[in-house]
Amino acid sequence: MAAAAAAGRCLWRVLAPRRGAAAPGLRPCLPPPGRPYAAAATAAKAAKKSSQKTKQEETKKKKRLIRQPLMSKPVDDVYLTWCYERPSYDAEVAVGMLKKFQELDFTYPRQYVYVNITLDMALQKKKKVDPFASVVLLPYRFTDDMNKVLVFTENKEEAEIAQQNGASIVGGVELIKWILEDEIKMDFYVAVPEIMPKLIPLKSKLRRKYPSARRNSMGRDIPKMLQLFKEGLEYAVEDEHLIKTRIARLDMPTEQIVANLNAIIQDICTFKPSSYGPFVQKLVIRSSTSEGLLLNLDGLLPQVEKEEEKDEEEKNPEDE
Repeated sequence: MAAAAAAGRCLWRVLAPRRGAAAPGLRPCLPPPGRPYAAAATAAKAAKKSSQKTKQEETKKKKRLIRQPLMSKPVDDVYLTWCYERPSYDAEVAVGMLKKFQELDFTYPRQYVYVNITLDMALQKKKKVDPFASVVLLPYRFTDDMNKVLVFTENKEEAEIAQQNGASIVGGVELIKWILEDEIKMDFYVAVPEIMPKLIPLKSKLRRKYPSARRNSMGRDIPKMLQLFKEGLEYAVEDEHLIKTRIARLDMPTEQIVANLNAIIQDICTFKPSSYGPFVQKLVIRSSTSEGLLLNLDGLLPQVEKEEEKDEEEKNPEDE
């Protein structure tokens, strides 16, 4: 019996399938050599291509659809705004409309007037105007707030002049440590040329507030610099092409509001040569509680190119 059992075990070891091998007499579960799933895969690809073609054809048809041009002026009092071009107004007319909106809405009469200015920053050969900031002295002030200005000078006479003209702090290199440690924080910093080499440690700290001749914050006329930065309005380019700033109060006379607007436009246009085309693309004016009104740019932008052409014609008249 023991011999028979041992012989049976040996026979079982020989006939038993190994792990991972197919049992004798059974075929492995593999797809037949004809690849029955290939037809389904090709059909799916064909359906996908056809759907892509139909989508492309639909987009082409949409592109071919020509939208009718918007109408210029509505005839009735009630109309769909998206069917008509956005109206533009002269600056005086727009300011008058803002004043009427305030009266009809019974809102605060001394609210601020704002402008949103869209710029064309492009230059030749894919170059662009770098985003900039500036301070402009408006012809008519609309706030009593004064900016705090620090004057860098080591000359006693210049220091006295700065103090007499309303400088918040006057000093020399001894102020550098306090500025780096944030013990002194000013709205603007101006300096005389002699002290500029000693202020280099402040360049990375102050950044665009660092005194420079290009920003009119470095020079010898201390009273003029103090007037500009104490009373001036600062604006900066946002989102690479947009300027948002306030220019007046709504209760000011229309002529004064328009004069402040012209002063800002003239200052902005100095940052791009007129030979590259108009710098200002779009100009919207509004008050704190009103809708924005699109302004007509004719008469607001400087006419430098036309004047240059006239000068050239006068210098080189055609021979009759």
